[in-house]
Amino acid sequence: MAVKVLFVCLGNICRSPTAHGLFEHTVKMAGLADSIIVDSAGTGGWHTGNPPDARAQATALERGYDISALQARQVQRADYTDFDYILGMDAQNMTDLDSIKTPNYHGVLGLFLEVAGVGNDLEVPDPYYGGDAHFAQVIDLVEQGCHGLLERIKKEHGL
Repeated sequence: MAVKVLFVCLGNICRSPTAHGLFEHTVKMAGLADSIIVDSAGTGGWHTGNPPDARAQATALERGYDISALQARQVQRADYTDFDYILGMDAQNMTDLDSIKTPNYHGVLGLFLEVAGVGNDLEVPDPYYGGDAHFAQVIDLVEQGCHGLLERIKKEHGL
């Protein structure tokens, strides 16, 4: 059975689709695309159906990642049944995720970078109101997190 990972940010147009695309790429390069399924969502639903922010797409493409095909969706209670890892980008995302969590969820719910072993209480900052440097910072953090997360999943699931 495949391990399922869900990345969550506020609107699912900047940070979580970036993490989605980069982690999917990392998993594919490791030859584990059949063993790990990746998705992303937002705590808010106002961007549902939209592609990632153009700046997030451009920054990702500059680094060799194409996230243009992804579409925003809102996180749902059913995600707690479907996903083994639900990873928020910041503390507010975690508060929102905790508020809809089902009582019987037994997967990993936590800050992405913390779960990935990058650092405690480390958040991926929202670049939406920032410039190009903010989007580049997100990619830098997400790349680090993707490698750490993959190592954790491989160890925990014997992949």
